[in-house]
Amino acid sequence: TNRGELGAVQNRLDSTISNLMNVSENLSAANGRILDADFAKETADMTKAQILSQAGVAMLAQAKQLPQQVLSLLQ
Repeated sequence: TNRGELGAVQNRLDSTISNLMNVSENLSAANGRILDADFAKETADMTKAQILSQAGVAMLAQAKQLPQQVLSLLQ
């Protein structure tokens, strides 16, 4: 009957909608994990660059002091 066919179509549509909602939620969660991973990598890269920069500044400061120390020893 028409009523039975319409009920079957409605059930299939409900099932399809439910599946699509699950797919959408899974994609959103996966996208969030990708963004979190990218953020973590960028944070680690920035921290590395800052540490290397600070080490370079410290090395330059020590290299600048060395000639002054040699001069003070010679005097």
